[in-house]
Amino acid sequence: MDTHADSGSKVRVLVVDDHTLFRRGLVALLAADGRFEVVGEAADANEAQRAAAQCRPQVILLDNHLPGVAGVDALPALRAAVPQARVLMLTVSEDERDLAAALRGGAAGYLLKTADSDELAQAIERAARGEASFSAAMTPKLAAAFGGGAAAAPDTPAPADDDALASLSPREREILELIALGHSNKEIARALAIAETTVKIHVQHILRKLNLSSRVQAAVVAASRRSG
Repeated sequence: MDTHADSGSKVRVLVVDDHTLFRRGLVALLAADGRFEVVGEAADANEAQRAAAQCRPQVILLDNHLPGVAGVDALPALRAAVPQARVLMLTVSEDERDLAAALRGGAAGYLLKTADSDELAQAIERAARGEASFSAAMTPKLAAAFGGGAAAAPDTPAPADDDALASLSPREREILELIALGHSNKEIARALAIAETTVKIHVQHILRKLNLSSRVQAAVVAASRRSG
């Protein structure tokens, strides 16, 4: 199944969390929302891999603190089992090392369990569209996650040089900042009163000018720029 949600179709979600009450509460919350179909649940990494291969979710909500194999360590196997699925970390950890490990493993976003239901729903929809999401508390930590004490991810961008950043138009710099805040193309379009197709074109230009391959990388660059 395509990773992008089709108009009018429900996003297929797999919930992975070892805390039974939290997991079942989350399943019930999503099942009551007409935008989502919970196609499976799992309590550990091995069970998650089997369930993912069987139910072919579009989005996997993955806790980090699982028994046996941690969520971030399970990411490569999960992504191999269902390459088309997008994985959203849903965790209590605000540690930038966990954030770095999640992005290094290919997570599409990083949400804290303090997120409200609207934030979670929006993040799932973004993931299904191939967009990244981060809890607001984690956004400032993107730069630190790939500097200092955290090992850099193989696909983490080198810091953008001044010439590359200077090549961005004022509008592109504005959009880059909004990407770092986790806004979707639709939200950026609404905020800037421009067409969503125009935002997509700007994003493509930003990635090309900065020699990046994803919105997550763009968010890291933007965070590095702010902290520098």
